[in-house]
Amino acid sequence: MHQKFGLRIGKYSFQDFQKDLIAGLIVGVIAIPLGMAFAIASGVKPELGIYTTIIAGICISLFGGSKYQIGGPTGAFIPILFGIVMTYGLENLLIAGFLAGVILCLMGIFKLGALIKFIPRPVTIGFTTGIAVIIFTGQIPNFLGLSGVEKHELFLDNMREVINHIHSLNIYSVCTAIICLLTILITPKVLPKVPGQLIGLVFSTLIATFLYPNHVATIGSTYGQISGVLPHFDILNITLDRVTHLIKPAFVIAILGAIESLLSAVVADGMTKDKHNSNKELIGQGIANMVTPLFGGIPATGAIARTATNIKNGAVSPISGIIHGLVVLIVLLLFAPYASKIPLASMAPILMVVAWNMSASRVFYSVLSTKTGDSLVLVVTFLLTVFLNLTVAVEFGLILAVLIFTKRMSDIMVTVKILPNHDNDKMESRIVTETHDCPQLSIYNIEGPLFFGAAQTFEKSIMNTINYKPKILLLRMSKVPFMDTTGESYFSSIVKDFSKSGIVLVSGLNQQPTTILKKTGLYELIGEHHIFEHTNDAINYALSHVDQSKCLGCKHFAFRECHSYAKSNEMENRSPYLFNERRKAEIES
Repeated sequence: MHQKFGLRIGKYSFQDFQKDLIAGLIVGVIAIPLGMAFAIASGVKPELGIYTTIIAGICISLFGGSKYQIGGPTGAFIPILFGIVMTYGLENLLIAGFLAGVILCLMGIFKLGALIKFIPRPVTIGFTTGIAVIIFTGQIPNFLGLSGVEKHELFLDNMREVINHIHSLNIYSVCTAIICLLTILITPKVLPKVPGQLIGLVFSTLIATFLYPNHVATIGSTYGQISGVLPHFDILNITLDRVTHLIKPAFVIAILGAIESLLSAVVADGMTKDKHNSNKELIGQGIANMVTPLFGGIPATGAIARTATNIKNGAVSPISGIIHGLVVLIVLLLFAPYASKIPLASMAPILMVVAWNMSASRVFYSVLSTKTGDSLVLVVTFLLTVFLNLTVAVEFGLILAVLIFTKRMSDIMVTVKILPNHDNDKMESRIVTETHDCPQLSIYNIEGPLFFGAAQTFEKSIMNTINYKPKILLLRMSKVPFMDTTGESYFSSIVKDFSKSGIVLVSGLNQQPTTILKKTGLYELIGEHHIFEHTNDAINYALSHVDQSKCLGCKHFAFRECHSYAKSNEMENRSPYLFNERRKAEIES
């Protein structure tokens, strides 16, 4: 811990500790019902959520890269963990969580924290809102007190179960759930500093216990009594076969955990003007997820709502996160038997409110209203998350986002045949016609990244617009910021093709394309003496290598403009522009 806080130990005052103590107490109280609710919704016993809140919460605060991060079980994991429990069982869930911790540590060690920011926002909003829908609808049976309902992985199967068992509606459960929901919504307005989830849980539990006992399902009647003892340490039975079998769900847990924790850290940075260490945060999350399964805990990550609550209540250091874990531990040891009396109908509104808050409905509708490719990515990711699963949704969302991005970037690539005009900076490609051209010198202005999505268009634009083989081909590339190996390949084919009968000149080559050309050997093939910093230098070179006698009386009068342009710009670093109508009229007259 000394190394963790380093320079801050000398500056950490008793007043700072008081702030951390208050923040830790409040967040700890809030985390108790959430930990149990998330565990139940994930298909495991409620005490496993408590264990996760304690162990993962302390580890993330000790080893993470954000001073204010509060870790523990979160709603985002619910559909993932429930699916793993249904498919692989609880023991394998713990192993998958451990493997996810290893993956997170490796991501941090290899400094992959910055790569998370490249996940498109429509993808994260889409699957987050989809998860929110799954959580919300998944609590309908408990809210209504339906009996005999079986939980399934797929959304449609769960909705079918609700419809088939709607006749078993329990009015006492509905009343309990409504009381809890109203209390959660009203408490922040009346008592802003008091956690509404806890008040709603306690109030509705007391009413159900004393006014209509034994009429609603409770945690104890459904999952058994919550044991008020410390979680015991147990070595996981990890084998090569299990690792191979569970590596895919482990990877999904790791990626989702990385996204959620770093998003939470970014939110904390925005609220405090601090800056987290993303790679260190991933390592901290990894350690937490490696240690927690050894005590029976489920996967954990940074919790945005609890982190924000921590900051709003005055936290100044990771000590508040450690205190939050200790508070939950004390409550487990002292009050576990009472937690067994909590109605499931009281837990449902808590998760429904969490789902509503995490849905980011305003952002969802904002992106949707743009009616762009981002809207399509958003809708596809959302629908696949709801109706299939998160893994498929993220995969397809990312692929679709990459395809749309590639299309957009390829559309940016513009290759225009130009003629120089030193009197007008306007580009008018219509001026280059069959009679407004130079048979010996062709100049092309290339704009945009030359990569795999635009390389073929680039080649066709040049090959299809030249009806003859000019002696010199000049390519202006000052507006090409990037070139990949595919772009280099097409560029190379153009150079090799024209070099058989003429000369290829290049001007304005930027640093990155230059590096690529040098690495592939194309730079040497073109020849350093054929690569110019300024276009007017390239034109001067071209003029000295063409047969000017052929230009006398030539109907293609544009060559005279090249000569005029070059002479007038010998002392200037100007770029040539398209021949315009006004200049044409001057020459013809």
